[in-house]
Amino acid sequence: MSLNKVILIGNAGNDPEVTHIDSGSVVANFSLATNETYKDKTGEKKTVTEWHRCVAWGKNAEVIEEYVKTGQLLYIEGRIKTRSYEDKEKATKYITEVFVSSFKILGAKRDGEPKQAKVEAQVEAIDEIPPLADKGDLPF
Repeated sequence: MSLNKVILIGNAGNDPEVTHIDSGSVVANFSLATNETYKDKTGEKKTVTEWHRCVAWGKNAEVIEEYVKTGQLLYIEGRIKTRSYEDKEKATKYITEVFVSSFKILGAKRDGEPKQAKVEAQVEAIDEIPPLADKGDLPF
């Protein structure tokens, strides 16, 4: 058995970039910043920010397009996917992304707007989970 699930709570790093595809699908891309705070050997407080590329499809993307703005606190659930591509110099590059399966907006809208009700969106997985391989195919 295996599990690919990620849960993040962080701030939207940018307004989502939303694309409406000819097939009628909607995809939203945005970054999410999570912070880790600790004290170093001298006792000085340090904060390290980790950036996550997030991708949402369908109804999630539509809700994100309408409600998510830079800086908003978000709760994200999804799965990690890595893909590769060739750059202009023909070098292979890899991108790791969080494919959003559900999310909640945890904070108020920006610019002094009144606190909104938590927006929830949840959709079925975009692509099917492939069947498990025969035990003979597994290295363990």
